[in-house]
Amino acid sequence: MIGSQRVVRWGLVFLAAAALLVGCAVLDTQQRRWIFQPSQASWRGAAQAAEGLEERWIEFDSRLDGQRARLHALWLPQDRSDAPILLYLHGARWDVRSSAARMRRLHGLGFAVLGIDYRGFGQSSGELPSERLAYEDARAAWDWLAHRHRDARRFIYGHSLGGAIATHLASQVDDAAGLIVEASFPSIRDVVSTFRWGWLPVGPLLTQRFEAGEHIQRVRAPVLVVHGSADRFIPPALGHRLYERAPPPKRWLLVEGASHHNASALGRDAYRAALQELFGLQQAPDMVQSPLPPRSRHEVPPQAIRAPQVLTRHP
Repeated sequence: MIGSQRVVRWGLVFLAAAALLVGCAVLDTQQRRWIFQPSQASWRGAAQAAEGLEERWIEFDSRLDGQRARLHALWLPQDRSDAPILLYLHGARWDVRSSAARMRRLHGLGFAVLGIDYRGFGQSSGELPSERLAYEDARAAWDWLAHRHRDARRFIYGHSLGGAIATHLASQVDDAAGLIVEASFPSIRDVVSTFRWGWLPVGPLLTQRFEAGEHIQRVRAPVLVVHGSADRFIPPALGHRLYERAPPPKRWLLVEGASHHNASALGRDAYRAALQELFGLQQAPDMVQSPLPPRSRHEVPPQAIRAPQVLTRHP
């Protein structure tokens, strides 16, 4: 009888542990879907903006899942052979073609630009991205650039969720000339705290944490943090909190009236001045105009993470 009770007891323990593991796996999967919202689609007008950009493919063996990974990338070179190069890391939901207009604006500041899709996005391999996989994808793209443009000054840029990925990459490498983070945040936990139900203690349940506030403290390159004062998705206060944790040299650029999407357009002159002041980049020619017609409000790509509007000014 005692032996039977012991078998039952350990059986219940096993079932409870199995249920917990299954629950954790489901929770992790749902968070990855919610945060990344991966898609093979582009928002309306992206194909036109991406016309003329050159396709590139980055292949590597993943140390995380043991699979052969293949990343789709768009390349926008400069005529100057000594032009600085920017690795562009996009945010949630849409593929890299949806970032073509912003890539062109950064190209207009003098950068050659390489934008990539993480696994699970666009034409890249994989089904569901994760924080660790995205970090690995960014590092693979950085190594790909370093191999082909060893002598160029290379910068890392990230928008929104891509800002957290860019910050992690910059904290891991010692050959970045600078880090540019736009419309980003210190952590997913900080973003969740801005929601109406943000008082709930969800921090311990997060598997995709994106602790950019911790990673930025280890960045050894100059850091430019950019935010729009009218960003309704990621409050500018979160961007400034990320900036405060960065070691010097650094620069905070708040673009008055800019939304989550258009700080590089409305703040182009301030952007250019900040690049020259912080990174020593020479004045670039006027920014290339996006080939897109003005967007209607229905063409603005929705983001994975939304927060209330906050208008904040900082010194």
